[in-house]
Amino acid sequence: MVEVRDMRELDEALSQKPDFILLDNMTPAQLRECVERTAGRVPLEASGGITIETVREVAESGVDRISIGALTHSVKALDISMRIAAS
Repeated sequence: MVEVRDMRELDEALSQKPDFILLDNMTPAQLRECVERTAGRVPLEASGGITIETVREVAESGVDRISIGALTHSVKALDISMRIAAS
């Protein structure tokens, strides 16, 4: 896996023939450009700044995988408890 942040890094990564490329903090337009530039030669994963609200637009860019860190680092805790009464 290789992580890239821009087109220059993407071109460099492609020359190394990685198993897949992680596209970090890119806009949907940039993601679409990466998909076009790689033309299916290597699977692409979008990551960074993706939320439930933006995941559809990211998916429509054509990437193969999407990581949504907000599912774990931005989750709101639910305060619950269980009380057992002895009879």
